[in-house]
Amino acid sequence: MILLYGSQQAYDAMAGRPGDGPAMSPEDLAAMHEYMRSFHQKLVDSGEFVDARGLTAPVLARRVQLRGGVAAVTDGPYPETQEVLAGYTIVDCASLDRAVEIAAGLVNPDVPGEYVDVRPVLEDVAELEV
Repeated sequence: MILLYGSQQAYDAMAGRPGDGPAMSPEDLAAMHEYMRSFHQKLVDSGEFVDARGLTAPVLARRVQLRGGVAAVTDGPYPETQEVLAGYTIVDCASLDRAVEIAAGLVNPDVPGEYVDVRPVLEDVAELEV
């Protein structure tokens, strides 16, 4: 599973609202969506694609905790600058090295410090031991 990250500021930019950085234009957003569509289509064609989804803006998130056995819900639990899970791509490929190679294609080379994480999906509890 390849985990992609973003922040509320990044979601704001995608919505065309300026923040610390410039807002994305509709053309920028369309180009990003086309890149992701094409990227995932190549994985479909290679037989390595399993699933991919983007997640809504962090401001729409709800954090649920139990306090005295009762659900306590808070909304928008993330500071604007905190990175949160923004989406994922699941691939079924031959090795972790191949997953890393695929994941590199999801890192924007124009954004210094941007990263994704690659985490194998647990198939058996025995895999918890490292």
